[in-house]
Amino acid sequence: MAARRQDPGSRKPKGKGKGKAASARTGRRPAKRAIDVTPLPAGDAAADGRVRLNRFLASAGVCSRRTADEHIAAGRVSVNGEVVTELGARIDPATDEVRHDGRTVEPERPVWVLFNKPKGVVCTNAPGEQRPRVIDYLPDVRGRVYTVGRLDLDSEGLVLVTNDGALAQRIAHPRYGVPKTYAVLLRGRIRREDVDKARGGVWLSDGPTAGARITVERLGRDRSYLKVTIREGRNREIRRVFAKLGYPVQSLKRVRIGPLSLHGLGSGKHRFLSRAEVAALTELARGEGHA
Repeated sequence: MAARRQDPGSRKPKGKGKGKAASARTGRRPAKRAIDVTPLPAGDAAADGRVRLNRFLASAGVCSRRTADEHIAAGRVSVNGEVVTELGARIDPATDEVRHDGRTVEPERPVWVLFNKPKGVVCTNAPGEQRPRVIDYLPDVRGRVYTVGRLDLDSEGLVLVTNDGALAQRIAHPRYGVPKTYAVLLRGRIRREDVDKARGGVWLSDGPTAGARITVERLGRDRSYLKVTIREGRNREIRRVFAKLGYPVQSLKRVRIGPLSLHGLGSGKHRFLSRAEVAALTELARGEGHA
């Protein structure tokens, strides 16, 4: 395993005894920091950047979270030279040295990819899947990544792919209201009153929808072209809403996720997000930005 990269200005790991290493800047050893065992909601990271130890081990590819808990309880994991057995322990991946069975664990580098999904491609990582998967189109993306939410088999357009579970959860979860915009083609000429119904929310089998922002782009004799923005994102929500109103969806393409658009990205193509784009998504998922 690769050696841990050291920042000259960062704290160095310290065990129970007197360390030989000194700070390159001050010549004095830093004080030992206690391991934080304050409980966190599942999947969340602390505001100070600390994460659960089991999550850190899983994201670094050591083992699953469940297995990580077993290894922590068995005393196989140390943080800054001290064995940690508390299952709620949190660490700072940027400054804490974590060892598993004596070997340094390097944090996984976050990966964010924007992919333009064609029809017929599925958003699953199942190894036995016979249909083409999103990850099959990403040969240059290393490590374990997965799609943020899903687009069904017959839909196309933007899909985010990442290994950043905490931010992915916020983007996909209805509670955080990240807007997603779709180009929708309906069968039938939609009436104004039905557009208003869809905007206000429609009662489905699992309850009422939260409504949508809808722009009528063009109306034909037997077709309707719409732009629909939703923040809830239930399973097949747009298809179900318009089917209930009597206008089956003939095609659906996701053209925007928050600040990200399809511009310049051909079908079946992908690109890596810039740091600025990831920062904008993060602000939006915290309720600090507007799309």
